Amino acid sequence: MDADAADAFAPLADGGRPEWYRDAVVYSLDVKTFRDSDGDGWGDFRGLIDRLDYLEDLGVDCLWIRPFYPSPLRDNGYDVADYRDVDERLGSLDAFDDLVAELDARGIRLITDLVLNHTSVEHEWFRRAREDPDSKYHDYYLWTSHVDEAYHTQNIFPEFEDGVWSYDEVAGKHYFHQFYGYQPDLNVANPDVQEELFSIAEFWLERGVDGFRIDAAHPMILPKGHDAHRLEDPQRLFRELKRRARAVNDEAVLLAEADDEPDRLDFYFDGGEGFDALFNFVGNSHVTYGVGVGDAWPLYRMFEQIPDAQPDGHVWWANFLRNHDEWNLLKLPHEALEHAREEFRQGGDGGDSWIFGRGHRLRLADLYDGDHDRIAMAHSLLLSLPGTPIVNSGDEIGMHADLALPERQAVRTPMRWDGAEPNAGFSTADPEDLVIPVDGTGWPGVYQADAAGQRGHPGSLFERVASAVDARKRCPEIARGDCSIVHVEPDDLWAHRFDHDGRVLLAVHNLASEPREVLVGFDVDPGDAERVLGDADYRVDDGCVTVTPDGCGYLWLRGETRHSDG
Repeated sequence: MDADAADAFAPLADGGRPEWYRDAVVYSLDVKTFRDSDGDGWGDFRGLIDRLDYLEDLGVDCLWIRPFYPSPLRDNGYDVADYRDVDERLGSLDAFDDLVAELDARGIRLITDLVLNHTSVEHEWFRRAREDPDSKYHDYYLWTSHVDEAYHTQNIFPEFEDGVWSYDEVAGKHYFHQFYGYQPDLNVANPDVQEELFSIAEFWLERGVDGFRIDAAHPMILPKGHDAHRLEDPQRLFRELKRRARAVNDEAVLLAEADDEPDRLDFYFDGGEGFDALFNFVGNSHVTYGVGVGDAWPLYRMFEQIPDAQPDGHVWWANFLRNHDEWNLLKLPHEALEHAREEFRQGGDGGDSWIFGRGHRLRLADLYDGDHDRIAMAHSLLLSLPGTPIVNSGDEIGMHADLALPERQAVRTPMRWDGAEPNAGFSTADPEDLVIPVDGTGWPGVYQADAAGQRGHPGSLFERVASAVDARKRCPEIARGDCSIVHVEPDDLWAHRFDHDGRVLLAVHNLASEPREVLVGFDVDPGDAERVLGDADYRVDDGCVTVTPDGCGYLWLRGETRHSDG
């Protein structure tokens, strides 16, 4: 590590950055749709605690939970009404504390969402802001009395919002919002607002949280308000957030949802003083598309587009195949985006998977036509890439979306535990009382997977994903080694390797549906080669390995690097 990098990490108690998140495998879920413990139709913290053995079986060692704060839930909880409490439908602060204790006992870290760009219109700050223009809370938001002269830009949800200004009858003014009209943007340039945000982070860290996913980090620093003002030093906001977080927990991590242009992404790392990792939206669009069309070129392009993850540096990625939003394709080149829009478009009875002019509201199983072999291979690829892998709840069992539901609810349906039970084991409530319907009514005739039919069943999708998670945890080379692409033919094969401390880890993935054979350089003695993951046949000889994977097959192979006699 060079001197500049060392100085960037100097504020930490141990003189360096926390390493745990680089080795972690993260599982993402929404508490309200995971497991209902009391039969009211809403998932809750007690239900999540009851299913922690499932996370242990899967092998993940970090849990990321989406917003659980009091909220009118018009945007799935990203419209926060109180940052320092738990929505009573999900439990209480005591139940949250119990979750932290149970996770600690299992050695599982906890990351929570922090939504710092905007609040709900029902937040106390906004209520006081609209009622009293002389209140300090009025300046927590961005207002104009002359909307025709104000700054205008496209709303993030152009299909549902005409712009970024909405009129408030109580205040008698328009307020600025980049998201839905019920989510007014905070004036993050206001020092009082910044102090509130730092204090919120400290509150949850003191309750045992290990870090945060900072929602909408990119919109936070875009031009805002009547005069389109920007933060004078936007990196300072994130640096100070990190400093305050580390003062409470010196292993706290900050992950940014920053879907910015590729040449701007290094900005958010700020030379090691900013975010610890960025969600890899470029990787999401390219890897998931490449696997879906059976072509490796998008993977090559991903590595060309983004800064390299650095084992000893400040760049690090949080990789994912799907998340809880639409599959955003805007980072693909234009022709590929147009192809993906039609290639993966699904619907029926008036439904359509294309939304917001940028992506499909589909789960991974829908994109890959329910092919569990392809889904398993995609997870093997995800878990072998440099960065921290994130598994989205339900993808590990092949859950489908429900296009009969509005907007993003299609990909946010409750976890299916056992299809033989009412509501697939999610809740004992009447179906009409569920927070979101369980069964995929928008997909007549589609097989709906569940956990009970896969957990403990060798060869099931769940067990294959669990094996890949275990392999990742046994391969420190991925977090600490130097990654390099191995150029192979044909173009539906992908290979890359990690070199670390005299050892090599090679990963080969067949994106095609038919068997392939490939010869790859592999400077390991045949007797020292260790199969880490995958059932593809291989033969090591004379500095090379011949791999013959079946359709959607994969192989991780490891060994000590052979030293020449000379």
